[in-house]
Amino acid sequence: MAKHNRFVVVALVLCALGVVTLHGDTRAQSASPAAVIEGSIVDAVGAVIPGATITLEQPPKVLATTISNVSGQFRFEKVGLGTYTLRVALPGFKTAMRNVTIARRDERVSVGSIVLEVGGLTETVTVEGLSMVQTSSGERAMAVRQHGRTPVKFNTESYAHIVSNPFKLTTAEPLSTFAADVDTASYSNVRRFLRDGELPPPDSVRIEELINYFRFSYAEPGGQDPVSITGEVGDCPWAPTHKLALIGVRARPIDDRAPKRRSIVLLIDVSGSMTDANKLPMLKTALRMFVDTLRDDDRLAMVVYAGASGLALPTTAGSERARIHAALDRLEAGGSTNGSDGIRLAYATAREQFIEGGVNRVILATDGDFNVGVTSEGDLVRLIEQEREHGVFLSVLGVGTGNVKDSTMEKLADKGNGNYAYLDSLFEAQRVLVKQGGATLETVAKDVKFQVEFNPAEVSAWKLIGYENRLLADEDFNDDRKDGGELGAGHTVTALYEIVPRGVALPSELTPAGARSVDALRYQSARTATPAASNAEWLTVKIRYKQPDGKKSQLLSRPVRSTAAGTHVPFAAAVAEFGLLLRDREAPAERWRDLVTRIRTLDTRGVVADREDLADLVELASRIK
Repeated sequence: MAKHNRFVVVALVLCALGVVTLHGDTRAQSASPAAVIEGSIVDAVGAVIPGATITLEQPPKVLATTISNVSGQFRFEKVGLGTYTLRVALPGFKTAMRNVTIARRDERVSVGSIVLEVGGLTETVTVEGLSMVQTSSGERAMAVRQHGRTPVKFNTESYAHIVSNPFKLTTAEPLSTFAADVDTASYSNVRRFLRDGELPPPDSVRIEELINYFRFSYAEPGGQDPVSITGEVGDCPWAPTHKLALIGVRARPIDDRAPKRRSIVLLIDVSGSMTDANKLPMLKTALRMFVDTLRDDDRLAMVVYAGASGLALPTTAGSERARIHAALDRLEAGGSTNGSDGIRLAYATAREQFIEGGVNRVILATDGDFNVGVTSEGDLVRLIEQEREHGVFLSVLGVGTGNVKDSTMEKLADKGNGNYAYLDSLFEAQRVLVKQGGATLETVAKDVKFQVEFNPAEVSAWKLIGYENRLLADEDFNDDRKDGGELGAGHTVTALYEIVPRGVALPSELTPAGARSVDALRYQSARTATPAASNAEWLTVKIRYKQPDGKKSQLLSRPVRSTAAGTHVPFAAAVAEFGLLLRDREAPAERWRDLVTRIRTLDTRGVVADREDLADLVELASRIK
């Protein structure tokens, strides 16, 4: 599949603007300078651009550097008298320059809006499609169509094959068992494809990750349990005679009254494949934002790997932010990728700086391209499984285009008791590492598993939407040796089932003419209904979880009736249908149009989410389709 290169999505950077003391070379000052230079960065249609790098120069000297904030604004203070050059750069745009003269010590110079034009530094050219530049307002600021030929990078991205879950007869298979999944990588990866002007590969669309990208306002846990269960039943938009059953789980938020100390090891891929602007350069900025969230008594170390691995920063207190920033600044990409040696060194470092009762985690940042050392996915997974027993969990941050090894990164995070996020922009990095940093770092429940039992008196057939690579054998639910998923502080997990109520015609795949019919059993009779089957319950959901340092699981259980109406099903259903349509390349255009209309009119008071972002993506996908 030929890929379009893409515009690097402009960034949300929450760092404070630079405050520096500057003395002009042309007019040295005896008094303390107090002049100010300020302005804003916008694109060609006036939309603000956060995350642009602005340098204040007196060539050949660079005197100071800052970054435009969320409103696109920047400011240099205490500037001396003289003539300066402002240089503005952002991957995906041409470099802009503006000359400024400070004539008085107390002068306040506004340069107004500096316009960045698409091109120059970017390789992004869409030959036959629509290429979007996303701004902080969430609006599509600019559409560019260019015809002709452009170099296309060889695409070696890899995704695990997904076979959608089938309907199952309740009388034959009343149990559904699967592990929790709080990964969100698929949503931001899908967004990257769509903004590049193409539909994502069907195997890259994990519907549960699309849904779990959004936070739902389920009831918070009460008592001693770190998780709570919500059950709802609602309409199924794509099958009017069917219903949707929603199971929602919410994890306990961080207790700010007694914050846990954190021991973090950054494991950063600096191989040659990480050179592109949307890989290591973006990661360096993202990790600077993360470092600024550290508490003074936290610990951080930095391991890098390419052809060889090394300790780029020994264990350092969170209070030494300047030292950590300097170590990030020194990182450069080059060489092959010996990921296994890097992982070993990172875990060894994590054990050395382990904090009892604290948050101990390795954060692996990579495009997933492991091509030296232990290269088989199975060997890497076994390595991670061994290391997690020491109490150090793993988070994976995926980046880049063209050679994303999605299946490897997902499995490493899964087996490392962690989570997997894909950073398609610095906006996403800020969401994962800053806004939702607590959930990314602090696990409140591990080995979380679901088991749902359906009542044949009320439900004829059922189908789990998504979670295809998280399915478990029914007997695995009570087996504490079997791995489940991890929930971070404040996480929500949502599962949807498509339900065929009793009395409604079965899907064709389950009728006698279908391929799944089987002969009657010779040695046993049909199951006998229990008294509970007549109490109007549609299903019972059970959850098992362990404490982060625990070995034995705890059980929670809750029945759900057909009358369990709620506010969360409509939005969850819309996100699920988005995923179903992306997987189904034959879906009619009418379904796309109907979905766009429905999303834009939904009541999302029960969802902590950006409805407009989703609606824009669905509309973009429908146009590409």
